[in-house]
Amino acid sequence: MTSYNQVFENNRQWIASKLATDAEFFEKMADSQTPEYLYIGCSDSRVPTNEIMGLGAGEVFVHRNIANVVPNTDLNVMAVINYAVVHLEVKHIVVCGHYNCGGVKAAMQPKDLGILNPWLRNIRDVYRLHMDELNAITDEHDRYNRLVELNVQEQAINVIKTAAVQKSYLAKGYPVVHGWVYDIKNGQLKDLEIDFEGVLHEIQRIYDLTGSGMMQKDNNNQ
Repeated sequence: MTSYNQVFENNRQWIASKLATDAEFFEKMADSQTPEYLYIGCSDSRVPTNEIMGLGAGEVFVHRNIANVVPNTDLNVMAVINYAVVHLEVKHIVVCGHYNCGGVKAAMQPKDLGILNPWLRNIRDVYRLHMDELNAITDEHDRYNRLVELNVQEQAINVIKTAAVQKSYLAKGYPVVHGWVYDIKNGQLKDLEIDFEGVLHEIQRIYDLTGSGMMQKDNNNQ
């Protein structure tokens, strides 16, 4: 275990290493940020966000919480999405889960988990939506991993439901929303290849917040 004081020594060494390669590194960082990616991931300490993407400081705007959940009632994640889209004008939003996720596993257990109950209910709702598929998977580990993927998929859809994303995409053609899963055992990222445009068009039948009349058009065509 790294001691508390060692953390500050590590910080001094890190500063020295950055300045050794770029004397203006911190001046550049302090000037502004123009990330192209918003990363919404799990708080798990085993997932080093920038490193797994091969990107440096200033290139990824990050939000993390237990099990990478995007509830519409969570002002924290909603504010992050709005700021990233409206002010930073990110081109990509990534919802990234990971296999062996403790939050997802906890949601699969029939237990009262106290204050975690309302948060994990978001994942239990994902299980309910995909119950037939998940219950058909006999191996518990495989079922667990599949729920991780489905949770990413549903949380990505929750991102697409937001007004900021819909309006920006209609006006500018970005951001595009992606769903990834990180495998802690081998370090690989898996792209779930979410059909962003297809999902956007489908959900706008109900969740159209752009004022483009998508809901009205669909109702008139029925």
